[in-house]
Amino acid sequence: MQDPLIRITERPKPPRPEELTLRFSERAVKELEAILKHYPDRKSAMLPALWIAQREYGGHLTAEALAEVAYRLGRSYAEVEGVATFYTMYNKTPVGKYMLEVCTNLPCMLCGAYRILEYLEQKLGIKLGETTPDGLFTLTEVECLNNCGDAPVMQVGDVYYRRLTPEKIDEIIEYLRTHEEHTVVQLADAEVQLHLSEQERQQIEGTQG
Repeated sequence: MQDPLIRITERPKPPRPEELTLRFSERAVKELEAILKHYPDRKSAMLPALWIAQREYGGHLTAEALAEVAYRLGRSYAEVEGVATFYTMYNKTPVGKYMLEVCTNLPCMLCGAYRILEYLEQKLGIKLGETTPDGLFTLTEVECLNNCGDAPVMQVGDVYYRRLTPEKIDEIIEYLRTHEEHTVVQLADAEVQLHLSEQERQQIEGTQG
């Protein structure tokens, strides 16, 4: 049986202006204000603003998150949604604490990437694109991670795991279960920090508390 069609009318509806609740933290607002100074207009800061939203909203962009970005940049909801849905780096649906992104481009495929994917599916009890019931792991397939010499490769947050084997997968999963590193939210924060100078980061930290 084929999967049911997803109809345009089922897309999340943005909140009405009077229903909008702003959730950006004081830190997030200051970061956005600093980033805006790097660009000739507010629209140009949309990508880093979306990273801020992805962090502030727990790892994915809800309709409310997109509406807040639209409000803070003075753009329409449709314009912000169009940018967010164009890029795969922004999560439009809830994901796990960790995103396991396995490269299946040609070099990784030839070196066993699909065997790694199958092993992960069996180990985690989920299929590609699904999230474990405990909310820890989402398993995805991605295009080239630009590390072909160490294939097969998997990205988790801001790190690459190279030359994967089932034994290495066991070690990685156990490590992630017992640590608080390389999460989806931490990746979004790392992306935000890349848009700020060291001086700007220090100024923002100095005004907190």
